[in-house]
Amino acid sequence: MNKNQGKDSEWFSAGTQTILGAGGVIGNELMRELATRVDRVRLVRRHPTLPGPRMEAFAADLMDVDQVSAAVSGSAVAYLVVGLPYDAKVWEQQWPILMGNVIEACKRHHVRLVFLDNIYLYGKQEYPLTEESPVHPCSRKGEVRAKISKMLENEIQAGSLQALIARAADFYGPGAVNSFVHPMVFELLRDGKKAVWMGRDDVPHSLLFTPDAGRALAALGNTPDAYGQVWHLPTDPVAPTGREYIREVAISFGTSPAYRRLGSGLLRFAGLFHPAVRESLELLYQNEQPCIVDSRKFEKRFFEATPWPEGVRRTARGMILPQA
Repeated sequence: MNKNQGKDSEWFSAGTQTILGAGGVIGNELMRELATRVDRVRLVRRHPTLPGPRMEAFAADLMDVDQVSAAVSGSAVAYLVVGLPYDAKVWEQQWPILMGNVIEACKRHHVRLVFLDNIYLYGKQEYPLTEESPVHPCSRKGEVRAKISKMLENEIQAGSLQALIARAADFYGPGAVNSFVHPMVFELLRDGKKAVWMGRDDVPHSLLFTPDAGRALAALGNTPDAYGQVWHLPTDPVAPTGREYIREVAISFGTSPAYRRLGSGLLRFAGLFHPAVRESLELLYQNEQPCIVDSRKFEKRFFEATPWPEGVRRTARGMILPQA
């Protein structure tokens, strides 16, 4: 068996499974994975687009508990893959309400919940990060993640909800336009310009390939004994440095690996004028020291991560030949 084929290669689930926050890149990858594996996929967002075969669109505001309840009603599994605006104040105001609504709705209808989380709650600590690493957030966004993860863990421990937490490293992949490497590395090198790297370019930084994320979420959601646990989504154990990553992207586009590095001082100055940069500063520690995510727990059970050079080539190919 191919090492990436995995133990998740043969399964099918009856009933409806619901994606809360459909439309983002990981939600789209999950949708494609579920489309041929479940009877029906329900796509939930404020303004859903017309779905494909065996799918249904459902308009809902996840800040309204009754709308969330209606959205998950009749589902076997709900996947919470929402991406709120990258703003600490918005996260502090909205994430606890949203998580509370989803928990209440899933409890009301006896729906299993898969929550897509990130690694911000771990904070600045020794790497590699495992599912057993302590929770020590050192940022406002990390504090929010710790709070909502605790809300879900409390329900799991109380036995009132079947749920699991799937944590993701920074991601990249086809269509992942909101990842930091897409506009600053892939797009610039594709267009013959210098790439940009934030922070140190000589330390390893784990990156998650989005097709792996969608496949992994679907596998976890349809594995009964995966619930009640935290899982790190499959991430290549050979984490590239910024310099190595840029070189591989440049090779994929057949161009020069020219780039400039934005150090912490310059980024802090830019943050005075650009809100997006300012919001990134509190997480800059992830780019100033090794940031390595250990996903061996998942890989032993399901499948191995796509090697990052292969993921880079597939991402670049999709940008050159989007219909391929």
